[in-house]
Amino acid sequence: MSEELSPREAMEFDVLVVGAGPAGLSAAIKLKQLNPELSVCVVEKGSEVGAHTLSGAVIETRALKELFPEIDVGLIPLATAVTDDKFIFLTETKAFTSPINPPQMNNHGNYIVSLGNVVRWLGQQAEELGVEIYPGFAAAELLIEDGRLVGVATGDMGIGKDGEPTDNYQRGMELRATYTILGEGCRGSLTKQLETQFGLRQDADPQTYGIGIKELWEVKPENFKKGLAVHTIGWPLKSDTYGGAAIYHFGENLVSFIFVVGLDYTNPYLSPFQEMQRYKTHPAIAPIFEGAKRISYGARALNEGGYQSLPKLTFPGGVLIGCAAGTLNVPKIKGTHTAMKSAMVAAEAIAEALAGDKPAEVISYAEKLKASWVYSELHSVRNIRPGFAKWGLYGGVINGAVEAFITRGKSPWTLHNHHGDNETLKKAKDSTPIVYPKPDGKLTFDRLSSVFLSNTNHEENQPAHLTLLNPAIAIDINYKEYASPETRYCPAGVYEIVGEETNEPRLQINAQNCVHCKTCDIKDPTQNINWVVPEGAGGPNYPGGM
Repeated sequence: MSEELSPREAMEFDVLVVGAGPAGLSAAIKLKQLNPELSVCVVEKGSEVGAHTLSGAVIETRALKELFPEIDVGLIPLATAVTDDKFIFLTETKAFTSPINPPQMNNHGNYIVSLGNVVRWLGQQAEELGVEIYPGFAAAELLIEDGRLVGVATGDMGIGKDGEPTDNYQRGMELRATYTILGEGCRGSLTKQLETQFGLRQDADPQTYGIGIKELWEVKPENFKKGLAVHTIGWPLKSDTYGGAAIYHFGENLVSFIFVVGLDYTNPYLSPFQEMQRYKTHPAIAPIFEGAKRISYGARALNEGGYQSLPKLTFPGGVLIGCAAGTLNVPKIKGTHTAMKSAMVAAEAIAEALAGDKPAEVISYAEKLKASWVYSELHSVRNIRPGFAKWGLYGGVINGAVEAFITRGKSPWTLHNHHGDNETLKKAKDSTPIVYPKPDGKLTFDRLSSVFLSNTNHEENQPAHLTLLNPAIAIDINYKEYASPETRYCPAGVYEIVGEETNEPRLQINAQNCVHCKTCDIKDPTQNINWVVPEGAGGPNYPGGM
């Protein structure tokens, strides 16, 4: 900038929480339950609580009931008790329903929910307890002093594309706290910095990820089976690619359709979005959506590394919770209960620290979490996801059956995650191009019409929040060696190669389309793409029901 910026105003709290997801709000609520006198602030980059929250979701209520022992889960809008489970293997033309559900897929007592609705409800409970929640403010900068995290700064508003202040310029705020809780979710931009700053991943396996893409449909009453939870594996993915789908019937005639692809896939021509669209054409799946209306769309990366990939959870001045830490139970396809519990444990440890001598690092959090059911649950399923990476679909299923039914999670060995997902792509010359069918606009769709349904919006006159560390790499390596995989793994049409017709290809970044899934930050072969927060309130605005 041409002029020196004015100093930021500052606010002080006992505890600052970054991210108003299920983990962040649970931490804030637990802190106020333990000590109503604590000043607790939650900062959220979405335009409102729930705007950026995306999940399937079937949730276990264990943590929710620990946080609110008297809760009636059915009072949360659209929450629907699971009444039937199906686990199905698909070939290109056939569907085979398993006579036995894997133990992790037993959803008796669980609820199909809109996780956005759950966090909106949690936000109301938090505010009633006195928690200050500031939506629309993106935590953009770590405040580190004398080797300790002392808070965050929210991003400046009204900075133009040229990096200069506009007429709408407004300086960000410093939010300072004795302890800061990072609950940004999967692949948080500040969490990524903290992992490097404090070496939090030194003794952990590399984190691995999946991309989950979701559509919300209103189906015809005759195709609706309230409380039905369906999970499938197999087609259209090849046996060397981890992934599957979930179809949940909830509310009144609402169906959540979720398609997940492990980001350790190897073919640069694979498009998770187009695999999702193709999936709906299967003869056992298409009838569900006959005469239906697609209501909303979104996408989000999810952690798949599990127990082996958990980083060090504490550092001077703060802690990591929930999906920022990587507490998702992959075989269950559930992470809300573990995220909430990790947050509640963190809150207990921090409340004790504030009541005591206020140590710089709350190491008791990690100790308490290891003693909780979160750690034992993640440990018991630690070998299932790595088995698919090691042996593919069929070997992975056999390994999963051994772990679930024979050793019951107590195998005397641990399979490891050996590489980051950005390291797995083969070169284009060694890969087979995939030809996907054109969308019909009724059952299958293109990316731009899908992004429209996510209500995504960014202020156009602002610096790009998707940056290239070295712009030349986009063509010299990604385009020439990998056929620009970012144009396919992005579910929002952000990345586009233009200029090929004049033999002057360049990468065009349509940042306004970004749904904040973080896939590009994860899968880019050389880690040349860096995702940072845009102006506060930018991004998707998922409605209630998503």
